[in-house]
Amino acid sequence: MLRSVQVAVSASVFAMMPMLGDGPAAEERDLEDSRRAKPARLAPNAAKPTGAFELGELSAVLSEISVSGARGWDGRYRSALSESVVTAKDVYTFNKNTLDDALTVVPGVSAANTGGSRNERLVFVRGFDRFQVPLSIDGIRVYLPADNRLDFGRFLTPDLAEIQVQKGFVSVLNGPGGMGGAINLVTRKPTREAEAEFRTGVDIGNRGAPSAFNGFGVVGTRQENYYLQASGTVRDSDGWFLSQGFRPIPIGGGPAIEDGGRRDFSAVSDYRVNLKAGITPNATDEYSLSYTKQAGVKGAPYSTFEPVRGITPMPLPWGTAYQRDWRWPYWDLDSLYFLSRTAIGNDSYLLSRAYYNTFNNLLSAFDDSTFSSQRQPRSFNSFYDDYAYGGSLEFGTDLIPFNTFKAAAHYRRDRHAERQISAPGLSTSVLEPNQENVEDTYSLAVENNFHATDRLDLVVGVSYDRNALRKAQDFNTTTRALFAYPLGGSDAFNGQAAAIYRTSETGRVHASVSSRTRFPNLFERFSTRFGDAEPNPDLKPERATNYEVGWSELLFDTLRVTPALFYSDIENAIQSVSIGNNRIQNQNVGTGRYYGYEVATELTLSPAFFVGANYTYLLRELNDPLRPALKPIGTPRHQAFVYATWQATPALSFTPSVEMASGRFSTDRLENAFFKTGGYVLLNLQAQYAFDAHMTAALGVRNLLDTNYSLAYGFPEFGRTVFANVRLTF
Repeated sequence: MLRSVQVAVSASVFAMMPMLGDGPAAEERDLEDSRRAKPARLAPNAAKPTGAFELGELSAVLSEISVSGARGWDGRYRSALSESVVTAKDVYTFNKNTLDDALTVVPGVSAANTGGSRNERLVFVRGFDRFQVPLSIDGIRVYLPADNRLDFGRFLTPDLAEIQVQKGFVSVLNGPGGMGGAINLVTRKPTREAEAEFRTGVDIGNRGAPSAFNGFGVVGTRQENYYLQASGTVRDSDGWFLSQGFRPIPIGGGPAIEDGGRRDFSAVSDYRVNLKAGITPNATDEYSLSYTKQAGVKGAPYSTFEPVRGITPMPLPWGTAYQRDWRWPYWDLDSLYFLSRTAIGNDSYLLSRAYYNTFNNLLSAFDDSTFSSQRQPRSFNSFYDDYAYGGSLEFGTDLIPFNTFKAAAHYRRDRHAERQISAPGLSTSVLEPNQENVEDTYSLAVENNFHATDRLDLVVGVSYDRNALRKAQDFNTTTRALFAYPLGGSDAFNGQAAAIYRTSETGRVHASVSSRTRFPNLFERFSTRFGDAEPNPDLKPERATNYEVGWSELLFDTLRVTPALFYSDIENAIQSVSIGNNRIQNQNVGTGRYYGYEVATELTLSPAFFVGANYTYLLRELNDPLRPALKPIGTPRHQAFVYATWQATPALSFTPSVEMASGRFSTDRLENAFFKTGGYVLLNLQAQYAFDAHMTAALGVRNLLDTNYSLAYGFPEFGRTVFANVRLTF
């Protein structure tokens, strides 16, 4: 399922990049959005015409200095600093049904693949990874206390109102962890007395067979003093198809690991349900209770360049080892959360959040690629049973003229429990006892926005974060006994400042600096990586100091230009260090610099023709005194997205698009060898037809030229894919 045809771009596109804009990703809210009033300092309780759940949005610097102009720019630039928004309309138009895919339209964000045994989908925000960029649903953080190795491909997007992406400057009011950015999935909220939407779609691979089915539905009601809503989305795939340009590669005198066609072991199944009930007793207050359940099943395709048991005969090629035979029978998240906003007089407010989250996961390792037995010592079932609970309070006031003051307090407890049974296919195998880890995290933050003049805002924020490890258990397989690691904790101060200046009625410039930390997770401190690593309980927090200068202006009433320069200094970076005997250990030995620029634009050529593009230049430098050959992995130096929409008739539109990226580095399991993949250009096209006010259909193709490309060495991506969708709204 996915996107659009071309606008053949290469050197010429990169030359024009200073005139580019936030892509569909943060711009186009529906026509009603253009009528939205300027955001107030304290964000009143008014329903968004787009149906976004405002209580679930991250705190941001909402400057008095807004911008206005054509196409509802105020709705886009909700934050005065670097924030992009992928809307529900973007998700449908470009057929972006998973989070990693949806974020490819955002400047400064790149999708990647871990490769290796886990084969998970990643997202980098200006070079910062999933450990350094918190992910939230309605402002409630999704955090896996064991390792936080989130698979962004498990998060579906059709049921979302929008995806917030904050880059560089993440308000300290949002709590710990915003070292390099933040991503927030904002659910929908009903806006009318009765409303519903239903959607179904299919992806068809380049061999003519279906590769995925998608479905989405939402029903809701908004009454004078309450609202109710239920939504759900599902994606089921037997596996996607490789490009017909893929050539199988025989390994060690045996057959190829992957023979082409449908990608072996790429089948997945995911769904998410969201239930929401809220009370709105007056024009300012809101109290909401939500429940989200997400469930998934996934396999893990093999590298096409490494041997596999059951496929590759002995002896193995020199310097290689068999790959692991892994799959996840379940990967489930649940969240129950209460959000509220209460006005205190005319000038103050109180926001509250309380939540209880669970994560249940089973990783199964098998004897070989037939996935039929678990009788060897290397086979196992590893169970995770985690929960977290906590809450936050945020207070804001405008009691002092020309000044907005905010303060926030956060608390979270994470409990991770794991157990494993080795060789579960043997009757003599014994399930280990639960190994439990418990940690508490606290944060206190204040932020002050001084409205110095009608054109200038000055923002300062500080916070204190603390992490305390309460329990850290592991199991000794030799003595068959539990043991405890040393306890302790870390703390850190964070600070940030920004200046926002309105240059005109439609433009502004800003400059910011933000010094933020993130605490190491249990995996980084204690995981042995199945015998490959040595624990290090004394790891310290990483720190990044992010600098940014940006500008936004509407030129000639038709062209929105949004460039930004950014620079990040990284200290105490956690790096895997070789300690001999094919073992590694995580240590705070790294430093680094990430820097570059983004430029984005949207141009309205006529009422029927619209063009947009964005380009990112990103250079990452990592320094490890023990590994001079260390390479930053997962991110291209050059990346661009170009698209256009032609409204051929009132009912029929065409949307071609182009995705481009240069090559990137990936690494092996022990992070000793580095490989560079090639760059790519993907051409896409979508046609959409509105039968009436309630029914639309879309037909499109992604990777029109069936390009053979990879995001990680040895892990080719999908080939040409046709998609068809039907949407009904009431």
